[in-house]
Amino acid sequence: MRPSFFHHLHPPTIPAAQARWRYTLGAGGTAIFLMIILGVTGILEMFYYAPNPQDAALSVQTITYHVPLGWLVRNLHYWSAQLLLIVSAIHLLRVIFTAAYHRPRRFNYLLGLALFVLSILLDFTGYILRWDMDICWPLTTGTNLLKTIPWIGNFLFRVAIGGGEACSTALLRFYTWHIFGLTILVVILGFWHAFRVRRDGGIAVPPARLRADNTRISRNELVRREVLAVLIVGILLLLLSSFFPAPIAPAMTGKPSAVENARAPWFFLWVQQMLTWGDPFIFGVLIPLGVLALLTLIPYIFPKPNEAEIGSWFPKSNRLAQIVVSVIVILVIFLTLLSYAN
Repeated sequence: MRPSFFHHLHPPTIPAAQARWRYTLGAGGTAIFLMIILGVTGILEMFYYAPNPQDAALSVQTITYHVPLGWLVRNLHYWSAQLLLIVSAIHLLRVIFTAAYHRPRRFNYLLGLALFVLSILLDFTGYILRWDMDICWPLTTGTNLLKTIPWIGNFLFRVAIGGGEACSTALLRFYTWHIFGLTILVVILGFWHAFRVRRDGGIAVPPARLRADNTRISRNELVRREVLAVLIVGILLLLLSSFFPAPIAPAMTGKPSAVENARAPWFFLWVQQMLTWGDPFIFGVLIPLGVLALLTLIPYIFPKPNEAEIGSWFPKSNRLAQIVVSVIVILVIFLTLLSYAN
């Protein structure tokens, strides 16, 4: 078969052992597919969405209940965003637990981590664009956390929402961040990340002299597997979008106020739980930033993995990094479940 442009985006061959689904989990390719779905459905929603406080929630209801297939487009956008966070987290954990973050891939690891953080911010800003009664407490709490940062807090608050009351004036600023600021950054870093994967030699594997199996597969076979993964994920997305509609609540009217038992989006529930413990700067800003800083420094502060073990799950040479990251993941999941239970 004559290679297409899509085929040429892949290396001619890759090691068979590291091309198996049980190694890659298909997370990187799935994340790209979900980003494409988000881009297409987001553009379609822009035709009907009204980014002003008076009409925003009503325009979301119009998309959901009156635009032909609008409910499907909105549900696809919502579920793609949620799955993207899960898949990106799995991809990040796979890179750490297979020691695929050391030279020459340290910089690309940082690019991937930056994309993960930007995806969280995109999801949060998209959540705010619903502009219904459920978003006021998370919006107010999240933006007020910026004010607790010494010296630059008020400046960051103005950058984020432009001043004024968050639940009254922030919509257009969040719309701009969502559509332009964050999206443009994700596109740029996404292409850069993909380019670096190819430039750094593709998927992380031991040097040829240390491999027990030098079998390789062609890019035609790799593309075939990727197409199969896209079909499976696409079917899952359609099922989720058909039977589990995206959240929708009554529009904010009059003076906005937080509703009783308001919750943050699921990916910030662990932070919400910590906020009940005390100082908002310590538990809402310092600790999350500390977790992010620790993840950022993994390629630099932990022992260098053994070359022969790169490309295999849970190598002994990076056991310390595995333990630290596992503790972080368990704590985040525990705090999230605890927040749901309260």
